[in-house]
Amino acid sequence: MRGEDSFEPSESSGKAVTWALRQAVVWSAVAGVVYFLAAQWGTVTPPPAATPASGGAPAPAAARVAGVAPPTDTLRYPADKTGAVRIDADVDGATVHFVLDTGANLVTLTLADAEAVGINPAGLVYSMTMSTANGKTRGAPVLLRAVRLGQLSVEDVRAVVVQNVPVSLLGMSFLSRLDSWEMRGGVLTISY
Repeated sequence: MRGEDSFEPSESSGKAVTWALRQAVVWSAVAGVVYFLAAQWGTVTPPPAATPASGGAPAPAAARVAGVAPPTDTLRYPADKTGAVRIDADVDGATVHFVLDTGANLVTLTLADAEAVGINPAGLVYSMTMSTANGKTRGAPVLLRAVRLGQLSVEDVRAVVVQNVPVSLLGMSFLSRLDSWEMRGGVLTISY
């Protein structure tokens, strides 16, 4: 019997609690997967470790304490008369002539450039389907030890070797690892 003074829970409040618990579990799982994937691609960095001298708390950066941005180094690459930004980079000890391509998810190497940096073409597995300006093609994923522009060095850069591209492309798997970059007024500015 249900009356105004009854202490029996109603069915609707039980369903609401069940629904809320399910939502919490689902969103926690989604957040965990997103964090795991971001950590795998290097976009999430753990907080700084505590130091014994600071009494267990991480030491703040001097620039943050002073309220001033830390100094950065910059590189500038002007576009040529066709609008393309051409960049010579040291890749695993070999010079590679890149064209900047912010629409490319990965650094893309021609087969000749891949061989120049020491990648054995016989060992490549063309397991990726790539969409290019010339249509679909196959690509072989590789990991570059380091891509260097002057003093700037980015290690463990994901890349792909594609047989039928005319030039190697400096894509987002490199650019996304920089402190910042921007294309303005026909000049690429990289800060690191």
